[in-house]
Amino acid sequence: MNIALTMVCAVLLDRLLGEPRRFHPLAAFGRYASWLEECMNAGSARRLRGFLAWALALAPCWLLAFLWWEFPELRFIFDALILYFALGMQSLREHAGRIRLALQSGDLALARLRVGEIVSRDTRQLNEEAVARAGVESVLENGNDAVFGALFWFAVLGAPGALLYRLANTLDAMWGYRTPRFYYFGWAAARLDDVLNFIPARLTALTYALLGNTQRALHCWRQQAGAWGSPNAGPVMASGAGSLCVQLGGAAHYHGVCEARPLLGAGTPPVAADLARAVTLVQRGVGLWLAALLLLGVLHA
Repeated sequence: MNIALTMVCAVLLDRLLGEPRRFHPLAAFGRYASWLEECMNAGSARRLRGFLAWALALAPCWLLAFLWWEFPELRFIFDALILYFALGMQSLREHAGRIRLALQSGDLALARLRVGEIVSRDTRQLNEEAVARAGVESVLENGNDAVFGALFWFAVLGAPGALLYRLANTLDAMWGYRTPRFYYFGWAAARLDDVLNFIPARLTALTYALLGNTQRALHCWRQQAGAWGSPNAGPVMASGAGSLCVQLGGAAHYHGVCEARPLLGAGTPPVAADLARAVTLVQRGVGLWLAALLLLGVLHA
């Protein structure tokens, strides 16, 4: 019951306050991680160096979380704040809303700029359909990375678990690229993020399936997820696309290289309105998780 109530408080804080505009802890962590990468991403044995950098990045924050967690009288407040900082649902909603409004107003240049804020692909040549597709893909994938994954690890390990997950996910976003600079150094960050996301991603995919076109979502998950490059993004995006009855995937440019990605989902190409539908799917999923945890808490009590 305490876990469920803390989650409710953190979700409400995220909805009311959104992402901190200044002095966000993740911004400070990102600067620290960038400094570590500059110091250690050189010479030989870069995979080992990357793993050591990953451990050095997480160790101080995680140790501090465990030390603070030893004060029972402050634990509820601490847990709610840590989970609030780990969540990104309101930020995801705001970003998707800006992309949708730009598309609906016919300002393609602004829509490209807005979608470029939340995806790593080259957005300069995208048409309206490609912008909507990139936005929906980002909402579905980040629904797992910035919302459900944090909730899952909070339920398992409390605030230290949510903190470990969110920081590891941030390092994967910073280092987990198959570019000459990060191919070896970022290997550990990418693989460890895959491990931490294995169960949450499949729970997210199941959540998407239950809250939309269930039959189509499960079919797309089974038939298409294995062809996707990421073992966790594949189930999440295939199920989400099937649930929404849209088709995602296809060619995209990353770091100057065109990648021929497989198609995901089944239905029509996404439009601006599908961004709002994707956000609603994530929000309803959070509501389902919270209701289930509260029910379990009541039954346990």
